[in-house]
Amino acid sequence: MTPPTVFAQTLRLAIRIAIVWAGGFVFAVVARALLPDDSGIPFVGKQTTRVFPYSRVGFWTCLLAAVTVTGMVVIRTMLADLGLRPPR
Repeated sequence: MTPPTVFAQTLRLAIRIAIVWAGGFVFAVVARALLPDDSGIPFVGKQTTRVFPYSRVGFWTCLLAAVTVTGMVVIRTMLADLGLRPPR
């Protein structure tokens, strides 16, 4: 069995990015629809308490995951261009 090409690995990672984005947005929409507006993660300061809504948590989670996976694609491609075998 031959190892997958860089293109096949990149395609798999692109699909993972799409799944993470979709999952984050679905989480954000469900959280916004089911939870009250004032629910979220509270950050207590000296003067005030700010609430970071769960819908934004879903968005930023999927954004961070997409950036991480995109970085993996770039590093993998750079290693392949240098003739090195990407880590598994």
